[in-house]
Amino acid sequence: MPKIHHVSVSGLSILLALGLAIWEWVFYFYGGNGPFGWFAPERLGFDLAWLAFIYLSFQLVSIPFAMRAGSDKFIGVIDAMASLLPLAITVVVMFGKPEYLGTTQRWEAAVLLLGLAATDLFGGYVFNIALSRRMMDVSQAPPPM
Repeated sequence: MPKIHHVSVSGLSILLALGLAIWEWVFYFYGGNGPFGWFAPERLGFDLAWLAFIYLSFQLVSIPFAMRAGSDKFIGVIDAMASLLPLAITVVVMFGKPEYLGTTQRWEAAVLLLGLAATDLFGGYVFNIALSRRMMDVSQAPPPM
């Protein structure tokens, strides 16, 4: 019987970050509006709000589950590095290739995606530090009596 491989929570987080990076690449460099009229100029803000909600919800809520299940620290490092890709793509487009952001809507989308990626990266870092301290019980000593 073949062995079945299950995707971990960290694996899903990596796939989601890579998916966002690929979508950003298509959005910025190829002007992709997506299938079914998603991310069309008249619906861009609404669709990006849903994208931000779903992406950040999974990325930040999944951290405690990934920490408990993950005895291998390497996958956590890869997860954090995968979160750098969407941030790097947006920074390169905003500061290196601004000609790809021709309209006001695309500039607003870039600012939102920059905030989204930064929140994922730094929010994940803060959650990991907070949960690590709680798990190791790192706190100040109680005051002497």
